[in-house]
Amino acid sequence: MLTPGMAATEVSTRGFHEKSTEARDLIETVGRTFLTAYSYAAEARAVSDAEDRLEGLPRSFRGFGYEGAAMGCAVLDALPLTSGRRVPDLLAGRGDAHVYMAYIGVGWAMARVPRFRWSRLHLPDPLLRWLALDGYGFHQAYFHTRRYVAERYLEPVLPAPFDSDYAQRAIDQGIGRALWFVAGTEAQRAADLVDTYPASRRGDLYSGVGLAATYLGGADEDELRRLADRAGPHRPDVAQGSSFAAEARVRAGLVVPHTSVATHVFCGLDAEAAALVSRSARPDPTATGPGGVPAFEVWRRRIADEFVSHGRS
Repeated sequence: MLTPGMAATEVSTRGFHEKSTEARDLIETVGRTFLTAYSYAAEARAVSDAEDRLEGLPRSFRGFGYEGAAMGCAVLDALPLTSGRRVPDLLAGRGDAHVYMAYIGVGWAMARVPRFRWSRLHLPDPLLRWLALDGYGFHQAYFHTRRYVAERYLEPVLPAPFDSDYAQRAIDQGIGRALWFVAGTEAQRAADLVDTYPASRRGDLYSGVGLAATYLGGADEDELRRLADRAGPHRPDVAQGSSFAAEARVRAGLVVPHTSVATHVFCGLDAEAAALVSRSARPDPTATGPGGVPAFEVWRRRIADEFVSHGRS
């Protein structure tokens, strides 16, 4: 019940679009890597025992491995009669370089454990904890595609600290990432899916699509340009998501060629420069914006505005 089965990550099982054999293999490799790393973390007597195995994962997919490991750690932390120290231990070690993916992985666990156990999950950073809802949204759209994509389901009120009007927006960013998988990394299809949602949700969805298209890849430069054009007024949101993805790969030392291809298209910068925009815009974790939006949204808007002000998006 708490662990997805390996077959559940196959494109045919999920009913996702199959653009090509290469795109299918890319998506399925992510799923296999995620669940393999989940098992590394869940089976280890201590998190440190899993680190060498995680570091041995292929460079392109290692970040997804740490995401899966964080889910495994969080599921164990949420269980009764456990110390609740697995995620803190992961982040105290080599997982620190993958902190963004780790918070997303905790969000996967949130989708699998009862909500009354969420209080046991380790999400100490008030800025990054919104990434857990991104992970939650990805999980729901990936595994419950009909409800969250075809029916465009809206989440009811969530427990603290996510009992906020912003919660659905963070979830939509994760749903947007999942749409890149649902679309089989086909840019036109991903944009078509975003455009079936109400206009008020599309900016956050496009942000997630831009993040996934940059971090995962699966589309060439021409296809990415078509995605940017389709985003229209939401192109700055795509750039913001792309900048987030670049920062996640740069921080972890996992930049691969397609990272800069995507950031050049979406941000007008190479991966390192796009990542620097994200780091430089990072606010005080306790800051709030107009209307009381959390620091996480202040961060996202600063990044998007930076690309607009320099004419890159």
